[in-house]
Order: sequence, then structure tokens, then C-alpha cells
Amino acid sequence: MGAKVVVVDDTEHVRAMLVEMLQIDGFTVVGEAGSGPQAILVADQHDPDVVVMDYQMPGMDGLEAARRLRARRPHQPIILYTAYLDPSIERRAREAGVALCVGKVEGLTQLERHISELTREIHLA
Repeated sequence: MGAKVVVVDDTEHVRAMLVEMLQIDGFTVVGEAGSGPQAILVADQHDPDVVVMDYQMPGMDGLEAARRLRARRPHQPIILYTAYLDPSIERRAREAGVALCVGKVEGLTQLERHISELTREIHLA
């Protein structure tokens, strides 16, 4: 069984594509969410190894969702997976408790590599 992942993206077809590709490549997607508040509930329900979080979402962006999720689950690894990546967002993401930032332009291969690295670190700790 691969790393347990929750995928959070407000764009349904992007979320569905991520879920499908992660599953094809051996990850176990234990939950999906289309919003920040929903992400927190799904993570609490499914205890994932990693949460893959979009940045720009209506209502509560990925950074605020990460901040709230880390307040509830202090050791939860979160990867911010976003098309909007710059040094300011990366700094704010670190402050919010995000483990890694991956640009969507970097592609799914980079995301999968980072998920594998994070879960390997978790299981070695």
C-alpha cells in the first residue's frame, strides 16, 4: 500500500486528475476535498500521511487551511501544490506549516517524488 494522501483542490477536474494519477502511480488516496474547511474534516477522518493542498481556493485559501490543519494536527505534512508560486508565497507557506511548495508547472512527477520523500522521512522518524 502506497502513502496515504488527501487531495485538496477547488477545481473538480484538476482534483479528479490528481487523484487518478496518484492512484495509478501507487499512492493511496484516502480522501478528497474541494475547500479548506472540508480539507480539515477529511484529514481528521482519514489520517493521511500527506495532504496535497491547492493555494487559491474561495473562502479559505490553502495557506489558511494549512495553518488550521496544523493547529489540529501538528505533525501533518502538507504540500502546497499551486500554479501561483513565488518567494512570498513560499515564505508564507513555511510560516503556515507547509512542508514543501511544488508548482503545478513542475508537474506531477515532482509532486509524487516529494510525497515519497516526505512519507519516507515520516516512517524513518
